[in-house]
Amino acid sequence: MDNYNDEIQLKDILIKLSDYKTYLLRKKFTIIAVSGLFFVLGILFAITDDKKYIAELTFVVEGQQKGGGALGSMSGLASQFGFDVGGSSSSTFSQNNILELLKSRGVVEATLMQIRKVNNKDDLLIEHYLYINNIKESWKANKDLTPVSFHGILTQDNDSVSGGVWTNIIEDKLVVELQSDEADIINLSYSSVNEEFAKIFVVTLIEQMSKMYISHQTAQTNNTLDFLSSRADSVFIELEMAEEEFAKVKDINQRIVKASGRLKELQLMRNVEVLNTMYLEIVKNLELSKLTLLNQTPIIQIIDKPILPLKVEGKSSLTLGFLGIFLGGFLSFIFFVFRKLFKDALLD
Repeated sequence: MDNYNDEIQLKDILIKLSDYKTYLLRKKFTIIAVSGLFFVLGILFAITDDKKYIAELTFVVEGQQKGGGALGSMSGLASQFGFDVGGSSSSTFSQNNILELLKSRGVVEATLMQIRKVNNKDDLLIEHYLYINNIKESWKANKDLTPVSFHGILTQDNDSVSGGVWTNIIEDKLVVELQSDEADIINLSYSSVNEEFAKIFVVTLIEQMSKMYISHQTAQTNNTLDFLSSRADSVFIELEMAEEEFAKVKDINQRIVKASGRLKELQLMRNVEVLNTMYLEIVKNLELSKLTLLNQTPIIQIIDKPILPLKVEGKSSLTLGFLGIFLGGFLSFIFFVFRKLFKDALLD
């Protein structure tokens, strides 16, 4: 008896499936038409969708430097005066941190505040960004919003807008990553609807990072250089004055034989010798300081810069078209199946 019931149930299922198959075959032209419509919509979407241009730049972060050759032989002498000729890179700008530093708000905003020519117009990069991404147009359309300009005195509104631009850039447009686990090469890429802006932004971003590094690495040496330059000038002036006074006293004492009468001359001569020795030492330290400053090299060594025309990140028309066919066919198939299920349920 159980086998008989199972055969009846299986027969009913097969009949239902055959019924649904016949019903769907009657609707095949409708399904094909819907699929064709979705195919056209997919192609139209691919055509009308904004193309994004990808500007890619590769660079390496230089590791610790060690003095060699002439610099190595002078490092011992330089260390006596507090200089690190051919020193090492600061850990602040190590490779582990450079990925995050390039996306930091300070570096990105410094980049956006640079004046560059885009579309034959010189302006701040942030102004170009607001115009290219139609943000200024949206401000004009919304009367409740007050347009913000980055020309002139900056206010809290400027900080708010620049913060929003920075967030949008690092979340959706800027990618900084290692090329591979084995290599130390870092890839920097930025996507934009404007080809020229994408290229200029990436190059300027690296420039700002390099400036930050050089300023950080050479801050102490520059302070020492400024101090030594100022000290050398003051000592040289004192030396000239001492030499002039010594010459005058020596001329006066030409006929004096006693040592007591020549005491002033001896004191001035000693003062001239001391100042001369001081001046020579300061000049030597000054030259070592200049050598140290020249040896400070940028941490970012660019390998490849973006070159126009840039790579386009666009959606393939055929791919979206075939996806449209699949989606249209699937949705229409599901629609007719549930429609028949609903009708059969009402009949029962």
